[in-house]
Amino acid sequence: MRTRIRAPYDRIFRLAAEVERWPERLPHYRYVRAMPDPSGERRYAMGARRGAIPVRWEAVQRPLPDERRIEFLHTGGITRGMSVAWRFEPAGEAWDVSIHHRLDLSWPLIGGLVARHVIGPRFIDVIAGRTLRRIKALAEAGA
Repeated sequence: MRTRIRAPYDRIFRLAAEVERWPERLPHYRYVRAMPDPSGERRYAMGARRGAIPVRWEAVQRPLPDERRIEFLHTGGITRGMSVAWRFEPAGEAWDVSIHHRLDLSWPLIGGLVARHVIGPRFIDVIAGRTLRRIKALAEAGA
């Protein structure tokens, strides 16, 4: 999933990295709550909606502004173990922003099918697509 955003990198990165503010900025997010982490990582309980269906998960976030990347590792919920990478690539006066997901469900027999044909396209892609479109609109509006 990828989009081109015509805004300064710092603004785009800030909007994407400030997950604590996603519920006020992204209408499909129900909550993002910081969770204690003994190792000092940025750990969150997160909830969104896929249409009328509420979904929830936990994730560790690693903002890497100098590498033009934000990484997430899902540590709870049905997507436990999924890795997510936001990437920011210069594109002239704009930035190509992409979100990459890797979900490998370890369920016997059906894990791969469910990940590829249900959870990925019907939940992850839909929520991530809405997130990326809203970040684009906010960044280009100067938020």
